[in-house]
Amino acid sequence: MKPIFTGFAAIILIGLGSAFILPELGWSSAERQSSENVRLD
Repeated sequence: MKPIFTGFAAIILIGLGSAFILPELGWSSAERQSSENVRLD
């Protein structure tokens, strides 16, 4: 049972970490999918 909870904790940490770190590095979906012809408000 302990490995399952460890896996769940790892998934949560990776998900939260990527949600906060990737936009800071310029890897947000809005920045990656837009071009200079698309205006983001």
